[in-house]
Amino acid sequence: QVQVVESGGGLVQAGGSLRLSCAASGTIASINAMAWYRQVPGKQRELVASITSGGSTNYADSVKGRLTISRDNAKNIVYLQMNSLKPEDTAVYYCNAKILGWGSRLYDSWGQGTQVTVSS
Repeated sequence: QVQVVESGGGLVQAGGSLRLSCAASGTIASINAMAWYRQVPGKQRELVASITSGGSTNYADSVKGRLTISRDNAKNIVYLQMNSLKPEDTAVYYCNAKILGWGSRLYDSWGQGTQVTVSS
């Protein structure tokens, strides 16, 4: 079994910063892509940023230049540094990890979500 757990959400004023963390644990052989998604009520979950095991990154146009994804492969942790936050960044943020478990079992693992609220 594997799991991913997010932390670091909260309330911040517009223009402020937050850093989200997501730790994967369990019977992990390796982790391929890791990503952050976000969702607001009534809308589909959207990709915010992703990072491969080799460090290649991809961002939604709306967050380029403000949010930065990074990962610590030794600790199985992915981060999302969020700067210059805007009220429209308010959402529940979810971590996703594509995990290869023991016995070559593949997991598409999601965290429980962490709320980010940006006040104007």
